[in-house]
Amino acid sequence: MKKMILIGSGGSGKSTLARKLGELLSIEVHHLDALLWKPDWIAVSKEEQITIQDELLGRDRWIIDGNYGGTLDRRIKAADTVIFVDLSRWICLYRVLKRRFRHRHTKRIDMAEGCEERITLHFMRWVWAYPSKHKPKIMKQLMELSNDKSIIVLKTRSEVRTFLERIEREASRRQH
Repeated sequence: MKKMILIGSGGSGKSTLARKLGELLSIEVHHLDALLWKPDWIAVSKEEQITIQDELLGRDRWIIDGNYGGTLDRRIKAADTVIFVDLSRWICLYRVLKRRFRHRHTKRIDMAEGCEERITLHFMRWVWAYPSKHKPKIMKQLMELSNDKSIIVLKTRSEVRTFLERIEREASRRQH
């Protein structure tokens, strides 16, 4: 696990999991939301998205958190590990709302400068529709991947905790 992507619905915990994995494995974490937005939620161009991501993908080790379907194929192709955080829409919606109030008038560390936490009806609908609209496409992509990739699907908070505990044990063994 040297080149990892984390995908999943908004509110699924991708960014938190990415940060914890980065700490445990001593691998730099890159949050696409922080890289692909300019202040006041102005998106970078598609060309700039590709340039930014291609530069990251050329490195020896990385963890990249974020969906961005238009460039997902590039990240999947370059990754050795794909982690799909597939929690229920109810948990994701709850976490989105909780996150909004926790980070009210502040910038999350996984967001671009000048992009305060916000909730829009469009985003809430996207989170709600994720299991029926986006998940099938992602699962199809993952099923078509070659056997040289590790695919990890985490469906519950308990599975996420167990996965992190396993990584922590393995990292601890490597240090001793």
